[in-house]
Amino acid sequence: MIKIIFLTAFALCAFAFNSILCRMALRGGEADAVGFTLVRLVAGAITLITISYFFGKGTKSQGRGNWISAFFLFAYAICFSLAYLALNAGTGALILFGSVQLTMIVFALSRGERPGVLEWLGLVFALGGLVYLVFPGLASPPLYSSLLMAAAGVAWGVYTLRGKGSDPLAATTGNFIWSVPLIVVVSIAFFSQLHLSNRGLVLAVLSGAVASGIGYTIWYAALKYHTSTRAAVLQLSVPVIAATGGILFLSEVATTRLWIAGGMILGGIALTIAGRSRVR
Repeated sequence: MIKIIFLTAFALCAFAFNSILCRMALRGGEADAVGFTLVRLVAGAITLITISYFFGKGTKSQGRGNWISAFFLFAYAICFSLAYLALNAGTGALILFGSVQLTMIVFALSRGERPGVLEWLGLVFALGGLVYLVFPGLASPPLYSSLLMAAAGVAWGVYTLRGKGSDPLAATTGNFIWSVPLIVVVSIAFFSQLHLSNRGLVLAVLSGAVASGIGYTIWYAALKYHTSTRAAVLQLSVPVIAATGGILFLSEVATTRLWIAGGMILGGIALTIAGRSRVR
């Protein structure tokens, strides 16, 4: 049980750390969205190749990803960066993982998973918080950026689902390696707009090497202990962590709308986990 808690908690904190690092780089003009994503994916690939060489099964463990998973990893990463040009850390994470939850729950239902009453209540409550957050109003985030982050959430949801049952290190390494050509092609198209300061480069490397490469590997390892429904709901704790980090490190202001939406989502998580435990 301790192992499961550690793996899950580390991965969720890494996800939140990604939001903070990306927002930190983009808000201060330290990097552009495409350049940040390029360095992030390349750094993640290099880190995972190194880890695979020393702790995996040599070069054989580096080719187990696939183009489909790599595409969804790339789609998530580029939409994530572009969306954070106009969203703060907490709001972006809330939209991202609300979309992740919806994607994974739809998949779980299509595969025959049937949530109990408490789980359904939790899901409805959590999604209601997300709808409340993005509902038009003075404090609502920009629609275009919200849609980009929602697309990133769908891509991450699919990427997560494709990782269940795979070799965590081998699959993540392969996926990162295969995502590099995709971001390189996009970077060539936006070559004249690329810019990274020294600080932006460091932030992107940390995002790719630690929060993404290592974090995603540990998340794949944790997935074997969770159903698709629980994995989806657990990830909704990330926005609260990211919002707290945004306040502490970026001096961002948490609006009343964000706190209410966050409270609804956390309440939904609690109900869903309680419902799953009751079924067992």
